Amino acid sequence: MTALIATPAWQALKAHYASIEGVHLRTLFDGDPGRAERFSAEGSGIFLDYSKNRITDETLRLLLRLADERGVAQRRDAMFAGEKINATERRAVLHVALRAPSGTRIETDGADVVPGVHKVLDAMAGFATRVRSGAFTGHTGKRIRTVVNIGIGGSYLGPAMAYRALRPYSDRSMEFRFVANVDGADFHEATQDLDAAETLFIVSSKTFTTLETMTNAATARAWLTGKLGSDAAVAKHFAAVSTNIAGVTTFGIDPANIFGFWDWVGGRYSMDSAIGLSTMIAIGPENYRAMLGGFHAMDRHFRTAPPERNLPLLLGLLTVWYNNFFGAQTVGVMPYSAHLARFPAYLQQLQMESNGKHVDFGGNPVDYQTGPVIWGEPGTDGQHSFYQLLHQGTKLVPCDMIGFCQPLSPLTDQHDLLMANLFAQAEALAFGKTDAELKADGSPDFQRPYRVMEGNRPTNMILADKLDPATLGSLVALYEHSVFTQGAIWAIDSFDQWGVELGKALASRIVPELGRGAEPDLTHDASTNALIRRYRRLRG
Repeated sequence: MTALIATPAWQALKAHYASIEGVHLRTLFDGDPGRAERFSAEGSGIFLDYSKNRITDETLRLLLRLADERGVAQRRDAMFAGEKINATERRAVLHVALRAPSGTRIETDGADVVPGVHKVLDAMAGFATRVRSGAFTGHTGKRIRTVVNIGIGGSYLGPAMAYRALRPYSDRSMEFRFVANVDGADFHEATQDLDAAETLFIVSSKTFTTLETMTNAATARAWLTGKLGSDAAVAKHFAAVSTNIAGVTTFGIDPANIFGFWDWVGGRYSMDSAIGLSTMIAIGPENYRAMLGGFHAMDRHFRTAPPERNLPLLLGLLTVWYNNFFGAQTVGVMPYSAHLARFPAYLQQLQMESNGKHVDFGGNPVDYQTGPVIWGEPGTDGQHSFYQLLHQGTKLVPCDMIGFCQPLSPLTDQHDLLMANLFAQAEALAFGKTDAELKADGSPDFQRPYRVMEGNRPTNMILADKLDPATLGSLVALYEHSVFTQGAIWAIDSFDQWGVELGKALASRIVPELGRGAEPDLTHDASTNALIRRYRRLRG
């Protein structure tokens, strides 16, 4: 494959950027009455208005040409075909199979994986129904009232985000909590007011060896048996999502309450696998399947929509445009929905663990920027904290603004106010306020320099009818495939995460050095050695 910056499309984009860099969005809109209609697209229940981006028809043509030259469509088709596009781990990448309808055929290593997916889904549905109905009872015969999901990374962020997003569809007679941090305070706060007899723990770990998860799982086991006075209680108060059947059963979990998944599911792409068991218990199997339907609808859109109308492709290409040509190092994600409060955190892992890479497919160092930093908070909260920098700061921060036309609360007037803020912020970021406009509005002379907002700050407006399970599935899949598009352009493996492993290995080495007893022979760098000694001294 030709080096990225040497491709004809990249060189053409570089020259084009030089000609458009100083063009203001006011100029682009003033000279193009049909711009809003032309730079918008719709699919799978999602509407994207990308007209407030610093692009022209020529920009879009060149970005689509870049996608063609980099083989995005071919790599996409290879993923859906079950080819092992995760080259460094020699694995297929088949999260799309997790939401494929029954009867679809998706193969890897000559085997159709879809029947196995639906077997697990059916088992999850049966278990979730029993828990929700009260047919599944704990060690003392009481029904389950609280579910505590224990995981980390994708085994935590996905379920926690989905529960918060879909809480209006959840069983309000039950409560759901999430423990991830190895800090004991996380577990303590999650469980201190719970009745052990009414609590179910779901331990989510593919290998059942993840240090943080297994530490919290052991703490949960000790807490439960201490409260209920019997090791036999574990079988009635724990379920597991894992491939390590032997390890799970040794822990004491009933094999009937073990739900598997596969090595072709990456953690950050797993919220619609058995990792979503807590989600299914919360919202019910029917709503869970509706969420899977939303995922699949966006998968189908990504595979079949023409490039110029393809939402994930467009979103990914715009990220490349700002990241690599404008030098924007971050992307803000601003959901105007309190229910999506955890969505930016979820996308942080999805984007930054996937595309935070410094070598290409061939193992060669890249000579261009790869994945941007993802961050954000829900509107309108962010308007009263960091939006000042977005409007008048010196950094260019492209933003995705997400909104829903139908409220999920009965306070409909407040929803109108929320959406008015959403539209107003995008308008203000794009067009700003000039000195002349301020003068015409009667602003005092001494204030005008401080009140000028230059605008020309790009946004994508993402709208849907309402935040229901299907829409959430479509929205997550939109970003999954946008991340895929970026990785294909940059020629990086978006599906490994070797950078996560080094810190884990070093932590395992340090843990015994922090214990009581004679000071061990420390062989770290001088700073780490000094920190360990200080900790040991203060810890006593």
